Amino acid sequence: MASDSKAVARPANLTLYSYCWSSCAHRVRIALNLKGLEYEYKAVNLYKGEQFDPEFEKINPVKFVPALVDGDVVVADSFAIILYLEDKYPQHPLLPQNLKKKAVNLQVASIVGSSIQPLQRFFEQQFFEKRISLDEKLTCMQHHVNKGFAAIEKLIKEIAGKYATGDEVQLADVFLAPQIYAGVARYQIDMSLYPTLARLNEAYAELPAFQAAHPHRQPDATSTS
Repeated sequence: MASDSKAVARPANLTLYSYCWSSCAHRVRIALNLKGLEYEYKAVNLYKGEQFDPEFEKINPVKFVPALVDGDVVVADSFAIILYLEDKYPQHPLLPQNLKKKAVNLQVASIVGSSIQPLQRFFEQQFFEKRISLDEKLTCMQHHVNKGFAAIEKLIKEIAGKYATGDEVQLADVFLAPQIYAGVARYQIDMSLYPTLARLNEAYAELPAFQAAHPHRQPDATSTS
């Protein structure tokens, strides 16, 4: 028992600052669930401006979700949080030892996090809504999501197994599932254009860790997306 406790760190008290509809927070919830880590959920309602509360600004000066508090460690940004979890809590590793597969996982995460998702953030959405019509906004969003999905489809189609880079759920899957959900639910993306991604999405829907992280399953779930 002693050697096991040293091999796998156990959190004293994890707190996740989250918003149910945030795809960034969504991916962190998946990672926490996959690693079997219990955490306190603290909702930050972006539509009500709760991210501007001075107390939350102390947690994350950028005023985004998610943010994770682990004892005396505070980490903001979903990619940074997941990499922190990967280092401290190695159970269910999200990055493979195989360097080629590891590179693909990191590339998929980067495409989602840097190329697709930024324009979907709450502040950017508000910016667009003040300047262009809803139809123009939808067309813009669809363009960027489709561009990213097309690149990822090509990247993983030869390497994918049951999941994005093989038969184990890894980092690419953690980033893909929330983005596919947002693409379909918010932007009416036609997933038949991306057969590999569509198949993966069906596989994700069967996994308890992904089910529990779904926006509709969160304490702050509302009809507003």
